[in-house]
Amino acid sequence: MEVSEIPDQPKTRSSLYVTGRLPLLVAIGAVPVVLLSGAGIDPALVAWGWGAVCTVLTLADAVAAPDPRMLTVERRIPRRVLLGQRADAELRLRNTGSRTVRGRVRDAWQPTAGAPRDHPVIDIPPGEGRTIAVPLLPRRRGELTSRFVIARSDGPLRLAGRQLRIDSAGAIRVLPPFTARRHLASRLARLRELDGNTSVQVRGQGTEFDSLREYVRGDDVRSIDWRATARASTTMLRTWRPERDRHVVIVIDTGRTAAARVGDGVRMDAAMEAALLLAALATRAGDHTHLLMFDRVVRARVTRVDGPGLLPALVDAMAAVEPQLIDTDWDAAFAHVRGLTSRPSLVVLLTAQDAAEAARGFLGSLPGLTRRAHVLVGTVTDESPAPPERPDAADVYRAAAAERADRDAAAVAAAIARAGAEAIAADPEHLPPRIADRYLALKAAGRL
Repeated sequence: MEVSEIPDQPKTRSSLYVTGRLPLLVAIGAVPVVLLSGAGIDPALVAWGWGAVCTVLTLADAVAAPDPRMLTVERRIPRRVLLGQRADAELRLRNTGSRTVRGRVRDAWQPTAGAPRDHPVIDIPPGEGRTIAVPLLPRRRGELTSRFVIARSDGPLRLAGRQLRIDSAGAIRVLPPFTARRHLASRLARLRELDGNTSVQVRGQGTEFDSLREYVRGDDVRSIDWRATARASTTMLRTWRPERDRHVVIVIDTGRTAAARVGDGVRMDAAMEAALLLAALATRAGDHTHLLMFDRVVRARVTRVDGPGLLPALVDAMAAVEPQLIDTDWDAAFAHVRGLTSRPSLVVLLTAQDAAEAARGFLGSLPGLTRRAHVLVGTVTDESPAPPERPDAADVYRAAAAERADRDAAAVAAAIARAGAEAIAADPEHLPPRIADRYLALKAAGRL
């Protein structure tokens, strides 16, 4: 397991705490109060006396507790983990003092790290160490951190003790889960069929020469090789295959529309799934993949990485990016696209352009990009709920709003088509395979 070790940091001053035994001890004092009140003794005096005894015992127990500053902390944390997968972190506590430390310890991970709520019990003799397992089940992508460890040392009576915050920073990077991977095998099979078992009969912009074969009825006569025909004394046909070494640029919009919730997540998470599936497919096809995550500044960028290292580089770059509540500068975004490669063959824009008024800047900048490359615009949509059998007024308003949103999205899609691009809209489950299928279709048609 790939781990990172983080040494202990300077400790703060310890403080006092009480355990659950102290209320029980105080409650025991109710018995003599009741008994002595019948004997003519002032119950208030008995209660105050018993309270003083409990206070003295508590303070004495806290003072007698071993000093938790004698504990040192080391961490062992996996550097990376996929969202939803378990990660086993460890705390290594060592007692450098001369007394046994008994108590509890808490690793202060943020709630979305999924650390257990219980606080493990520690019993560390002098000069020895103990390893505490801290299983994590992250519920959020990005950088998750723990800034400190709380150590408690109980006194001999277990009424009170000394508590210490030990500053010891730890972090784990939670990567996108890439659940769309399940669609990859079937698309790779289609890619192998396209590349090996079938040939493109008509040469297109995205094809290169493959081989010669004899002409059969039904073949396109434009592909006949007349020189080869003269040498072979039979009609020979050129066959073509999808060209490799093309450049695919994926742009993920990280502006305010990417923060909208769709299904169980946000739009940007679904866009990441589509980008990973397309990148995995394109790199197997021999194409170069570039990634740009942008709103008004570059949030993540991956370029000049090919082969097996591409997907790890992509998920690592995506992990810490969060949507920003600002409008995207599309002129600047497309300028960065031109800076990634001078000859992009396919540009995939993963954004949410579903309102005509908000999409004006995007639509105004789009024609400048479509003149240079084939452009796909992928949009994550939400599934429309089934109408209830007996709708009330609220259901009618929701249905009307959904109808209006669909009409606006259709108008934007038509404007995208007029600008020379293709619009693909689907829910988070179906958008990644639909974009991958369109990539394969462009390959098969010789357009990529």
